[in-house]
Amino acid sequence: MATVSIRDLEIEFGNLKVLKNLDLEIEQGEFIVLLGPSGCGKSTLLNAVAGLLDISAGQIWIGGKNVTWEEPKDRGIGMVFQSYALYPRMTVTGNLSFGLKMAKTPKAEIDKRVARAAEILQIQPLLNRRPAELSGGQRQRVAIGRALVRDVDVFLFDEPLSNLDAKLRTELRVELKRLHQGLGSTMIYVTHDQIEALTLADRIAVMNGGVIQQLASPKEIYRRPLNRFVAGFVGSPSMNFVDGTLVVEEGRATFKLKDGRIVDLAGYEFVAPPEHGRPATLGIRPEQIDLEKREPNATTIPVNLTLVEPMGADSLVWGDVAGTQFSVRIDGDAHVDTPSVVDAWFEPAQASVFDLATGARL
Repeated sequence: MATVSIRDLEIEFGNLKVLKNLDLEIEQGEFIVLLGPSGCGKSTLLNAVAGLLDISAGQIWIGGKNVTWEEPKDRGIGMVFQSYALYPRMTVTGNLSFGLKMAKTPKAEIDKRVARAAEILQIQPLLNRRPAELSGGQRQRVAIGRALVRDVDVFLFDEPLSNLDAKLRTELRVELKRLHQGLGSTMIYVTHDQIEALTLADRIAVMNGGVIQQLASPKEIYRRPLNRFVAGFVGSPSMNFVDGTLVVEEGRATFKLKDGRIVDLAGYEFVAPPEHGRPATLGIRPEQIDLEKREPNATTIPVNLTLVEPMGADSLVWGDVAGTQFSVRIDGDAHVDTPSVVDAWFEPAQASVFDLATGARL
């Protein structure tokens, strides 16, 4: 197992700075997910760690060794790409062993590593098949196996599940988690899929504009996002955002909606003492809201409900708060009258408040 240290990293393409003074310390055996929208720099960062891109400034250390200018083959990494990139005329065994043969690994060692990878990934019955005879999920297992046989300490995954259908993605997510637990290797995983990030990661680095916006555990990212971008990107459907103004009287903070109505914030933990009259945004996740009071510390927000969207086990109820779109997740068997205006309940301690101008958590 090995640590990965990325220090003050910059990458520029012409006048475009893709990564900006980026620092990231990855612990030995940790599963880190780089999460963000297209163009945020996550794949660029992964390719820099792999040695597939030249960097403009900074350093990359793997296992205590400076590999900034080392060739990819000398970095002790295994990489799995979005495309399977299998040799179509080779069997599964041929694809798994090809790199080892090129490195002149002894045949006995090749057979041992191929057998071990096949056992871990449960692809022993497929070893004599060619890629055309495999399903998408099986091909991706082979692609992962090709990285496994290298017997490295750091694995890099570049959106490996994005070409699969929803059922296969769910199955392979579980297998990847199991694989990490079994190997204990350091893994860096790139995705734009928040579900993959939340289910797989020990820590998530949420990226935007070449900058890590927040680096924390999945629970911390979900419950205490550092800014509005992170809050809006993580969660499906997205967090509800309602603009208004903070009102602080005798040490008690409330939130004034644009229509003048007041929402109590008793129980919310501010990062710093709140300022009276500060323009702010109140963020509440759809699943943090009830249409009936269940918790003693809950407070209310008036919601104009207009549409119910059944989703099986649960339903989404859509409407607005002071003219801003708003959604509530409820039990799929619950009945809601629409259109109607209700007082929806939520716990302020679970909500988020952001500065209206900067988007920073307050």
